[in-house]
Amino acid sequence: MNDSGKNILGLWDGHDSGAALMRDGRLVCAVNEERLTRRKLENAFPRQSILACLRQGQIEPDQVQRVVGCTTDPAKTIARLWPASKERYYRLRRRLDAPSPLDPLIQQVKYHLTEWPGHPATRWLSTLALKRELQPLGLAHRPLTLFDHHRCHAAAAAHGLGLDETLVVTLDGVGDGRSGSLHRFHQGQLTPIASIAARNSAGIFFEQVTTLLHLRELEDEGKVMALADYAPPILPQDNPLRDWIQVSGVDFQARHHASGQLRHLRRLFWHQACEPFAAMAQQALEHWVVTLVTNALQATGAKRLALAGGVFANVRLNGRIRALPGVEVCHVFPHMGDGGLAVGAVCLAGSPRTDWLTDLHLGPEHTPETIARVVRNSGLPHRHLTDPVTEAARLLTAGRIVGWFQGRMEYGPRALGGRSVLARPDLPGIRDTLNLRLKKRAWYQPFCPAMRDSEAARLLADHHGPPNRCMTSLYHVRSEFQSALAGVIGPNGTCRPQMVADDAPGPFAALLAAMQESTGFGVLLNTSFNPHGAPLVNTPREALSAFQTMGLDHLVMGEWIVDGAVIRS
Repeated sequence: MNDSGKNILGLWDGHDSGAALMRDGRLVCAVNEERLTRRKLENAFPRQSILACLRQGQIEPDQVQRVVGCTTDPAKTIARLWPASKERYYRLRRRLDAPSPLDPLIQQVKYHLTEWPGHPATRWLSTLALKRELQPLGLAHRPLTLFDHHRCHAAAAAHGLGLDETLVVTLDGVGDGRSGSLHRFHQGQLTPIASIAARNSAGIFFEQVTTLLHLRELEDEGKVMALADYAPPILPQDNPLRDWIQVSGVDFQARHHASGQLRHLRRLFWHQACEPFAAMAQQALEHWVVTLVTNALQATGAKRLALAGGVFANVRLNGRIRALPGVEVCHVFPHMGDGGLAVGAVCLAGSPRTDWLTDLHLGPEHTPETIARVVRNSGLPHRHLTDPVTEAARLLTAGRIVGWFQGRMEYGPRALGGRSVLARPDLPGIRDTLNLRLKKRAWYQPFCPAMRDSEAARLLADHHGPPNRCMTSLYHVRSEFQSALAGVIGPNGTCRPQMVADDAPGPFAALLAAMQESTGFGVLLNTSFNPHGAPLVNTPREALSAFQTMGLDHLVMGEWIVDGAVIRS
């Protein structure tokens, strides 16, 4: 019987569903369902994630004291009562099914329906639907609490920062009738300051731009941001999107309702190329959100910021906010989108320790015996390594591209050195090689560097404040180092770094140190270990499959190395 403290299970059963387990104020496991079902951004009930959390926490269902979740608006309640409706939306959004003639009408109804907040009837029905899903897991009789959507976003950001007197801002598409919120975090408590109605959603605006560019909404917004870098300069007065949302103090007022906005955007896009349209949308989003945050900072006198919600997946926007005068700390919750709501829910239900988010390797781990068995049965050339770090550093220094599978899987959308594909950042043509030949994705998508803290201070011109551990903001690379980091910077000389403490435990920090010794730079190109459109690999078998599909040179997995069939010279 486990008696180490209160066990609180969090769940999220919408877009990018998942679960989290907090024990005695510490997050012991957090995982998203996509990693287990192998469907990118899964929206089904997170059954496998819940089971993974219970396994990792080594507890039985009857040892869970409380189950928590969020969002009780009518749209979410209907999806819980009628799972086929959200499966249809998932398949349509991911371009797995062709649209039907009724889909435009259904979309308009959805836009209106999502603006309604929850009420006692939808809360009761949502609870009933969730209890039905929890029944086969032995959790239906555990106390179940459903919190507000944006309050969960805010709790994840505030508690993740772990500092007092913080202004917390959330912005996303929509949830519980709102598209944003502002809170004050003081002595462990969130106090509401303001909220932004669902009708005035900057997140919905950017989703619609993504769709019009023939990309997947809720998935490819980062591509819009990347594409914007390849447009000619656009003066603010020449941007017709700039005033589509008016910022009044700490509130947004949209010119158009979401359904009308899509029609107007479609007409405007007809006269534009993709790059300028993306740039206008990016510039407009930055203008609205930076103005909102500036007004909030002035009104509250805050110097510390905590941000969450899908809008803050936009690292270019985050870089501008981080650079605002007077901002001492700008923390973006690493799993800023809806996939982080389960963690936000357990933060509201429990009392997280201040150091609960020091390590994001919160997913499943596989034993050395399992890894050895999978490698030996693979039929591929393999060797056992007494020193995986030294061998990986030797291969990377020689210009090889290495799959890296070590320890527990990362939580959140970024590869952080647990399930990564690694390369030297100064290899000629490395971005095109990875984008077009190995990952098979759009040519303009950038890659990110992982770098030691000491290297960040040396290489980045605007490095200040706490180290950015999770690639949530853009930084400017000093001009004298741009050739050394050519594979991980954009056309404007910026990069989105993962900063790793020089003395961090584990093999990834040791690998960066070894690279600094061999190349003079403690930096690696670090991208997610997955073929494009697939979730990050979770198991050793998935790692081997992705290794072969992508055509990597080597796979270093635990204490084993697997060699590819073709090695580049």
